[in-house]
Amino acid sequence: MQDKEKSRDVVQDSYEKLWINVKDVEFEKSKSYLFTIAYRRMIDVIRRDKHMSAFDAATPLSYSHSEQYSDLKEILNEAVSKLPEDQRSVVMLRDYEGYAYDEISEITGLSESQVKVYIFRARVFLKNYIKNPEFVI
Repeated sequence: MQDKEKSRDVVQDSYEKLWINVKDVEFEKSKSYLFTIAYRRMIDVIRRDKHMSAFDAATPLSYSHSEQYSDLKEILNEAVSKLPEDQRSVVMLRDYEGYAYDEISEITGLSESQVKVYIFRARVFLKNYIKNPEFVI
């Protein structure tokens, strides 16, 4: 196995399995049983280590990409900053703070229908801003 500690683990696991099944194993066949268990356990460990080494050998660059950096929070904050003041305040109250439409209308002094219209327009602008690549890059 080329690793002393793993070899000791295999031997210990084999003796443990023999001890657990001591009532079922005949004395004359115990040596054969022990070697069979150790061999099978060794094969399992080698197969597991082969899969683990393949994962350990992988570099972060092989399973990730760094083609383009885009922090969505930065992009969204920039998009929100481009909104008109009325739309920005109602969107912030609704989407960031979690207020209901009637509560926003009380805070801002706008009618509830006007709050809904501002939120709708702001969300359409944000959706188009984020979807459009020349604004994001």
